[in-house]
Amino acid sequence: MNKSILALSEKAGRLLIKKGLKLAVAESCTGGLLGAAITEIPGSSSYFNGGVISYANKAKTRILGVPAKFLKKTGPGAVSAETVGAMARGARKLLRADVAIAVSGIAGPDGGTDDKPVGLVYLGIAVPGAVHTYKCRFKGTRAAIREQSALHGLRRLIENL
Repeated sequence: MNKSILALSEKAGRLLIKKGLKLAVAESCTGGLLGAAITEIPGSSSYFNGGVISYANKAKTRILGVPAKFLKKTGPGAVSAETVGAMARGARKLLRADVAIAVSGIAGPDGGTDDKPVGLVYLGIAVPGAVHTYKCRFKGTRAAIREQSALHGLRRLIENL
């Protein structure tokens, strides 16, 4: 696994322990990469409650409670600030965590459109009393986009702690 992701995961873990907070993740395009990075750190069970890989839209609605209207053709779509915000809130609630990271995007190489190109990723960070969302544009291979998404998700978590 990417050393930068592991370093940020370790830093986030130290902050979570220091603040006495529990973490959850809701992943789509990263497919478990965030959860893997977090659990790679020894002792992460003391602050990581778990995660959901909600790759399909049905999983986003059924498991995380993302409103179906967000995911319809007339809605903002799975790759949107609204969706990652709802995913983060849903993961926080479902997994009884204090904070949550959510990620949804288009890792490619296919699936992009003019409005939502390959490399477009949204991150959501749910903390007590607020949800922050971030729009990101990454370049590279599918693997590179997934790694950049996990890396920036951890960075945004740290900023919000």
